[in-house]
Amino acid sequence: TAAYDAAISAWFAGELHDAYPDRKTLSGALVQTMRYGENPHQSAAFYRTSEVRPGVATARQLQGKALSYNNIADTDAAIELVAEFADQPAVAIIKHANPCGVAVGSSLVSAYQRALQCDPVSAYGGVIAVSRRLDLETARAVTEIFTEVVIAPEADDDAIALFAERKNLRLLLTGKLPDPLAGGEVFRSVAGGFLVQSRDTARLTAMDLKIVTRRQPTETEVRDMLFAFTVAKHVKSNAIVYAKDGQTAGIGAGQMNRRDSARIAAIRAAEAAEAAGLPQSLAKGSACASEAFFPFADGLIQAVEAGATAVIQPGGSIRDAEVIAAADAAGVAMAFT
Repeated sequence: TAAYDAAISAWFAGELHDAYPDRKTLSGALVQTMRYGENPHQSAAFYRTSEVRPGVATARQLQGKALSYNNIADTDAAIELVAEFADQPAVAIIKHANPCGVAVGSSLVSAYQRALQCDPVSAYGGVIAVSRRLDLETARAVTEIFTEVVIAPEADDDAIALFAERKNLRLLLTGKLPDPLAGGEVFRSVAGGFLVQSRDTARLTAMDLKIVTRRQPTETEVRDMLFAFTVAKHVKSNAIVYAKDGQTAGIGAGQMNRRDSARIAAIRAAEAAEAAGLPQSLAKGSACASEAFFPFADGLIQAVEAGATAVIQPGGSIRDAEVIAAADAAGVAMAFT
């Protein structure tokens, strides 16, 4: 009866357009208990709610051992990110809830190879989401390194058969991708309560950008900025993403200051180029996205030193003028969102 009461309460709240009623009840059906949680000493379980959204909770698992707590969190992050690029072949590789490589391509295998190039070290033991039906060629490429989970809308029979030879590789099929523009709620527990917010459904277009520098970005730079900013939406703050031609070049996630995230992303871009035998960093000629404003010019300067020629950020810092001046001095284009 608790689930029924929760459903009725949610329905009435929806009819009254009351997103945050005085009392809010959560209800879920047990899917599985787990050997452990985020850490080995923690217990854990997975519950499915009444929300109808394609993803890890609704997917069919075709093979492999049961998903772990961390597997489920990473798989959810992966499918939500790749869904942002549903209109083209796209691949997202996730490790510890952050992307280590994201790319689009002329084919799914091309997108995978480009995503892997961004950070082949971190991709080992990661979770991969694809935006298209998984084909044999892509499946073969994926099996060249150890991967925990692959999640896809569908998969060809020969790709499924190939994965079946890898007993530790889980394959999940969702039927379709989640809609990044569909509303919903996101919850986070705190001691003695929980936080609720609307799902982040924002999607920028070139028309939304405010160019604040003397130099205007090229059409290519605008595309790179929008791609990088979309990826940055799925990176833990402080987040910096370098991207070029539909491929992440370097990702800096979860640092306590934005300059360090920019430095880490630059290191990843340089190491990726070295691993691929390229003469210069992947960040050369890239666009740099910051998911929040630069509080100081140092983060932007770090991006310029890494090779970025265009920068996108929300703006809103009390030092915006200093950051704009630094961008103008470096000759880069910068857009506020």
